[in-house]
Amino acid sequence: MVQSRAQNILREKVIFSRQYPIFLSDTIGVTSHYQRLHAHDALEINMIKSGTGYYMINGERYDFCEGDILLINSNDLHCAYETENLVMQVITVDASWFLGTLRYDPDILAPFKEMGLYFSNLLDRNNERMVLLRSLLLQMQEEHEAERPSYTSMVYTLLMQFLVNVNRYFRMDTLKENKTTITTPQLEKIWHVTRIMEEQFDYPWSLEELSALVYLSPSRFSDIFRRTVGMSPLMYLIHLRLENAYTLLQTTDRKILDIAMECGFRTLSNFNRLFKRHIGTEPRNIRSKPGLCDSKIVLVFERLGGAVKTQIE
Repeated sequence: MVQSRAQNILREKVIFSRQYPIFLSDTIGVTSHYQRLHAHDALEINMIKSGTGYYMINGERYDFCEGDILLINSNDLHCAYETENLVMQVITVDASWFLGTLRYDPDILAPFKEMGLYFSNLLDRNNERMVLLRSLLLQMQEEHEAERPSYTSMVYTLLMQFLVNVNRYFRMDTLKENKTTITTPQLEKIWHVTRIMEEQFDYPWSLEELSALVYLSPSRFSDIFRRTVGMSPLMYLIHLRLENAYTLLQTTDRKILDIAMECGFRTLSNFNRLFKRHIGTEPRNIRSKPGLCDSKIVLVFERLGGAVKTQIE
């Protein structure tokens, strides 16, 4: 079981407001950032409003569906993938917001601090308290978006209730140890390689070249990479290239052939084939694709239990 959570990995710095250090919004599908293997210095809470997908967190896979809630610690190396019609509430919060509370309740952040020991990244969907947790998260979002007087205090209060309920009712005596869990040094090696791939996605990398970056055999590297990221190294590279091509198609009027070449595809036919297979449409259709609404809170509030009372028993 990985307990040090890749402490030496360079985490992304999330810039918060000092007065209100939280970001709260919905995402439709999985953005390109979330598909990349990353870690950040903030605490994260995700609630699945609809659809399905899975997270890779510190080398372990967590399949999720509507109604599930996941906790991601500030040291967790993770990436997310959509399988169908995903709408996800994402809350990112600065741990320093809880410094005052920690003075008289040192266990308030136990669900994050003791992740992997007594808490799982994916909360037990069969726990009867899940209805209350969903309600708290939805009320937080409603307060956040409405910005009524003292809404920041209300969001903080609801977040405290959420953490208390997780700490009380989702703690486990011990987690079952996964003998195939990726070690911290292995996580750091994969993190190092993915950073290089993201910076040089147009280079024609071979499996041998990638594995040599961290002094592993191609077979060993491929096995660790697949278990950490959820796909093979070369498939991850294809996703990076498609992601960058998608952005250029949306933001520029450059020729499709030029975009394909710049993103590392050697022929236009290969680019068109891979783009349609993974994106679901042809590249030329992207420029006429309408934008999507980013919030569906009203549609899911009642279905996910938004009317439940929020007192702590």
